[in-house]
Amino acid sequence: MSIHPTAIIASDALIGEDVEIGPYTVIGPRVSIGRGTKIGPHVVIESLTEIGENCRIMQFAAIGAPPQDLKFRGEETKVIIGNNNTIREFVTIHRSTQADIGVTIVGDNNLIMAYCHIAHNCKLGNNIVMSNGVNLAGHIEVEDYATIGGLTGIHQFTKIGAHCMIGGCSAVTKDVPPYCLASGNHAHLYGLNLIGLKRRHFPSEVIQALKAAYRIVFRSNLILEDALLRVKNDVPDFPEVRHFISFIKNSNRGVCR
Repeated sequence: MSIHPTAIIASDALIGEDVEIGPYTVIGPRVSIGRGTKIGPHVVIESLTEIGENCRIMQFAAIGAPPQDLKFRGEETKVIIGNNNTIREFVTIHRSTQADIGVTIVGDNNLIMAYCHIAHNCKLGNNIVMSNGVNLAGHIEVEDYATIGGLTGIHQFTKIGAHCMIGGCSAVTKDVPPYCLASGNHAHLYGLNLIGLKRRHFPSEVIQALKAAYRIVFRSNLILEDALLRVKNDVPDFPEVRHFISFIKNSNRGVCR
């Protein structure tokens, strides 16, 4: 363990083995930090924050501050961050309110670039890339392997699907289906994220099935309910196709078109 003498650590904070904490960093009460995590200088981690193992948190990040929600009344809520995350300079991650999931969650193996904001009650999966300046409003869910371009703003209560890619400077006000490309203000769909799917070694037959599902849902003249039924009946039954159908069918905000 290596803690700089200028760092301020609450007496009840739980610090794992081989943790490094840089100069002038402040670790609040009831914080836990897993082994091997490296925290740079001038970082603030407020109370009721759990950070996993082998994370890297860069200078001036601020984690665990109260939510920016007028309904919040000081209740005890948490930020939970998993393992192997990289959180770059000036990132802010806020505690939740007690609404819906009642916690702010960041999974494993995520890259959160500089100046990103993750608001209260957000739930991030694994292997996500958020480029510089991405802002997530409250109550957003981001599924595994999503990539979000820089300076993008995402509306509260929106869901971002797995393996999708969102172009930079977008304004996302509706759900982005999994495996798709989206961009614009307001964001529209531009087909499947084919390069991303191939890089992640999706089998060609799965990609072809997703192409067929996308064409039926977004490029036919069928109403959505009939299009989803046709996909279910006519497209090969891969798990990815089932997820694509389920995501769209269960969307509360509606999906980008």
